[in-house]
Amino acid sequence: MAFFSKLQIVLGFLSLLHAAYSAAQHRAYLRITEQEFTQLPIDIVFQAIASLLLIIYNILQVVGEFKEIRAAVDLQAKSWETLSNIPSFYTFNHRGKALSPFYEPLNPEAYDRVYASDALQE
Repeated sequence: MAFFSKLQIVLGFLSLLHAAYSAAQHRAYLRITEQEFTQLPIDIVFQAIASLLLIIYNILQVVGEFKEIRAAVDLQAKSWETLSNIPSFYTFNHRGKALSPFYEPLNPEAYDRVYASDALQE
């Protein structure tokens, strides 16, 4: 089904290109015969509109299922606890550690030595 829709998309674009070429050819014909341009022939207009409709319909067939625009549909299955669970907002370096009675600050020299030795091993 997807291959057939993709083939129809290609045929729609080819038909649209043919309509554009026909419109340009019609304008050139009017210039040669020194006639004034009033409108495109109805067959060219019809071919362009039919080609656009064919392209739009088959692109919608190839794309697949759309998601709901309303956010409530996606959020109905989630609980209040999981809504605020966003790992990118986790903060581990905050002042709560300093306020804790069991907090022991790290020795910066030991901290630097550990990372310097890790860098040398790599």
